Amino acid sequence: MNRARPEPDLREPAPPVWEQVAALIVVVMLTQALIGPVFAPTQEETPVLRLVWLPVYAIIAGLCLWRWERLVRVWPAILMLILMVLHAFASKHWSIDPVVTQRRVIALAITGAFSIYLGAAFRGAQLPRLLMVGGLLMGIGSLIMVFAFPAIGVHQAENFGLWRGLWYEKNQMGIVMVATGIAAAAVLAAGDRIDPLALFTIALCTGLMLMTQSKTSLLCMFIGLGGVGALWAMRKGGAAFAIVCIWLGVILVASASYLFITNRELVLQALGKDPSLTGRTDIWAALMRMVDQQPWTGFGYSAFWGRDSIPALMIREETQWPVPSAHNGWIDLLVQLGWPGAILVGGVIAVATIGTLFRTPVAGAREGYYSIAYLVVFLLLSLSESVLLNQSNLPWTLLLAILARAVAPEPEPLRVKTIHRNLAGRTRQAYQPGSRIAAQYVHGQSRRPLRL
Repeated sequence: MNRARPEPDLREPAPPVWEQVAALIVVVMLTQALIGPVFAPTQEETPVLRLVWLPVYAIIAGLCLWRWERLVRVWPAILMLILMVLHAFASKHWSIDPVVTQRRVIALAITGAFSIYLGAAFRGAQLPRLLMVGGLLMGIGSLIMVFAFPAIGVHQAENFGLWRGLWYEKNQMGIVMVATGIAAAAVLAAGDRIDPLALFTIALCTGLMLMTQSKTSLLCMFIGLGGVGALWAMRKGGAAFAIVCIWLGVILVASASYLFITNRELVLQALGKDPSLTGRTDIWAALMRMVDQQPWTGFGYSAFWGRDSIPALMIREETQWPVPSAHNGWIDLLVQLGWPGAILVGGVIAVATIGTLFRTPVAGAREGYYSIAYLVVFLLLSLSESVLLNQSNLPWTLLLAILARAVAPEPEPLRVKTIHRNLAGRTRQAYQPGSRIAAQYVHGQSRRPLRL
């Protein structure tokens, strides 16, 4: 009996340890953990902070050169990054602060290159595992800051008593913990056995996220973990169970949408939010009036919220509080680059989403459905936080990494050479028929000598 041919192994070997450590350093820096509160406690860019980033840029350059062959394979993602960087650089000509725009466009290009590298070099479940380890280390560091250095780890004035860990404010810690929790859930879904480290990471991230009391982070964590769990259950449960889950999901989303549209204030009160979303709606209304003044150009990339910005000063006077950002990624993008910039970024996100959806049945299962779950969370997060086209921001970094994975070709099947040789040998034996001459059969007639 011929043996069944084994399924091809599409897993690529993980990068070496030194490369993982280097990539992890850059990921931690992009979250602005500890380095920001220590070197720029007022959240303003300082010369010291720029010097700190120089070694990080050198690491990024080295990693990209090391993996240049994989970067070439994801050239569509590189092309889209170049288009966004060029548009942001062009805004220098009409920016209200061209020096800041030019400097941060350079940072946008470098960190964007790292994002593409991250998606191209870490395939399958390698990326969520890297993020899980990095987030776990930052979570433990946050606990140390909360209990050993509460002046840094806990809010002292505004949001008194709420945890912020290694970051400026609680929402930053909540976002990082959500991304880490989803990565840990993906590691569990991609593995054949339960990973205790992933379970511990989910528990730690959930606890830290709850201590921030961030409702947005709570909702994102619920959707992210629930999405990974639902897709894993659908894969294990078979076609019939998957159909039932899809219908239940459609009914749940439709019901929640109807409830929010018809009873918005009730839903917000249940979530602990006032109808103005903690003053966000007032900020959005004031900013949209600014957008109407320069709808096609905006005020320049990363220039609107500068300390000496007159438009930002007008927003702060109108809202009567020191607004640091739009608290909405799309509106923040409009005031920076106008409608062309928002449409360009929206197109990039659409490409990443469509590519990820096509990859979900096969490649998505190998990575534990990380990409699709994170994309849903990112789109939700972009409605309440300024996470789009940010030069030093973990959510935007992961979005570009997912874009690179969405356009990357599938890896070649990997087989052990000895097994491949054995299979080839058995194949030749199985399909090579023996002689049909009766005299050569084992139990056939023997060849008789010819008699004259």
